[in-house]
Amino acid sequence: MNGAHDGIEVFSTCPPSSGAAGDVHGQHVAEVARWSERAGCRGILVYSDNSQVDAWLVSHVIIQNTKSLCPLVAVQPVYMHPYTVAKMITTFAYLYGRRIYLNMVAGGFKNDLTALNDTTPHDRRYERLTEYTTIITRLLAGGSPVSADGEFYKAVNLKLSPPLDRDLLPGIFVSSSSEAGLTAARAIGATAIEYPKPARDYQGRSHAGVLARGIRVGIISRERDEEAWGVARARFPEDRKGQLVHQLAMKVSDSVWHKQLSDMGNGDGQGPYWLVPFQNYKTMCPYLVGSYDRVAEELSGYLDVGYRTFILDVPAAAEDLDHTMLTFQRALEVSKCPSYSKTG
Repeated sequence: MNGAHDGIEVFSTCPPSSGAAGDVHGQHVAEVARWSERAGCRGILVYSDNSQVDAWLVSHVIIQNTKSLCPLVAVQPVYMHPYTVAKMITTFAYLYGRRIYLNMVAGGFKNDLTALNDTTPHDRRYERLTEYTTIITRLLAGGSPVSADGEFYKAVNLKLSPPLDRDLLPGIFVSSSSEAGLTAARAIGATAIEYPKPARDYQGRSHAGVLARGIRVGIISRERDEEAWGVARARFPEDRKGQLVHQLAMKVSDSVWHKQLSDMGNGDGQGPYWLVPFQNYKTMCPYLVGSYDRVAEELSGYLDVGYRTFILDVPAAAEDLDHTMLTFQRALEVSKCPSYSKTG
């Protein structure tokens, strides 16, 4: 299966730079990018916050070490002007013929925003993000010079050079766990990304015809449930220090998705939906754990209600992605969505 085929797109995630030596991190980024491309991922998410190295320079490493993998760059409006983002995209296209995806970030860690003197309230940040992204997409579309007289951004006769090939226009994602995020995604025409609840919570719902949707989720799957859970618990043991850090992060965060996941608890602990890595501050998304068939059943539940984009957590090894892609193939085979039937 290829992450861009079968009607779905699968993205992995680049390892964070925090605590890693520069040369070692660069090598790890290149390695994970090659794993992701070989497994059939469409692209790879590159984090951006005050503690990380620059996401655009990391994307350069990814492009130089792969042939088709698309960086999914986290873009925070506080960090750069929308013209600079558009210039980055068209420059990568010009030099490498590579498409870039954008993960438009309205907020971030509250302490990061405070350090940058960004005191904009949560919902207003999404209004700013809409204005910001609209300028980027207008510049990339080409044609007449772009002028803007918005509440947050103003420009006069901006023109992008070199022009962008229309086949390389970026895919755009926006977090949509809040109503403000969903409104922004609709206004921009972006793929709305959620941190999902268990698939059973979506039964009877359909997002068809609304807008493109996706989820951010980690996956650990193996042939047997016991094997998968052995890997999962060894990789993410419960950690009291991590739990305290998670509780502290909750107190200083205004993130809607963070609060939603924190309020859910961990169900019966039998899976496949598993929140222990999130609750112990080891990762920032739910996990699905179990046998290929059990996790595929859960994934098919998301497919059946219209989710088509899947952003995975950072892979620990190349085999993680191989197991995951096999699970996606089984999910596509059992999905009730007509376009995914074996004979469709």
